Order: sequence, then structure tokens, then C-alpha cells
Amino acid sequence: MDRATKEQGTLLDSGLLIIRLFMGFLMFYLHGWSKLIAGPERWQKLGTALTDVFGLDFLALPFGFLASFSESIGALCILLGCVTRPAAFLLAGTMVVAAAKHFPDGLQGMEKALLFLSMSFFLFLVGPGKYSIDYFRQRKGR
Repeated sequence: MDRATKEQGTLLDSGLLIIRLFMGFLMFYLHGWSKLIAGPERWQKLGTALTDVFGLDFLALPFGFLASFSESIGALCILLGCVTRPAAFLLAGTMVVAAAKHFPDGLQGMEKALLFLSMSFFLFLVGPGKYSIDYFRQRKGR
């Protein structure tokens, strides 16, 4: 591998690390943890987003918990680079629902959800990069 290719790979891995750290921390701290520890009443309320958008009111509690889980534990996994792709997939799904819920508010209302959706989907496609627990676990398995 020539020097330019190696340097480009290092820059990509550094960029993935920065995205994971900022996105994971912001989602965990500002959105996820408080929802997760709030308990079933909050999960039920959060899950009603599906009722409003998709008409699945009987699944409000489990989907509310799943959204809380993906925004907290999933975000923490993304931050650490541990089971990144499944965590990013869950978070992207949660952000699709969040964007749909804020659709009546226009693009400004959907902005945060769309930004987190795009970053989550990007990490799902590309992976966490070399500076992650996933990478070290994969290398150790060889």
C-alpha cells in the first residue's frame, strides 16, 4: 500500500471516529438517557408517535422502549464503536419515525431527526472504522 492510500485510510478512519463520538454523545446525553430511565409512562408516550404516524397504537409501549433503547444504549454503542452497524440501523429506524412525526412542522421541525438519520445510515453502510471496538474484535478473530 502506498503512502497516499494509507494516509487517505487514516483520514477516513479519523473522520468516522469524530462522527461516532459527536453523534453518539449528543444522542445519548441530549435525547436517549433521560427517555430510557424515565420508565414505562414515558415509553408509552414516546411510542404513541407510531400511533400518530402509522396507526400502531397497540405497540406503543414496546416501540417506545425500543426508541429509548436505540437513542441511549444504541448511541453509546455507536460512540464506542461496539456492534455499530446494528445500533446504527436501530437508531436510523427511530429517526425515520421521528422525522415522520415532525413532518407537519416542515423541514425545520424534521432537521435534527434527518441529521441523525443521515449519520446513522452512513455508519450502518460504512461501519465504524479502524478506531473502534468492532475493528479490534474483528482483527482478534483472524
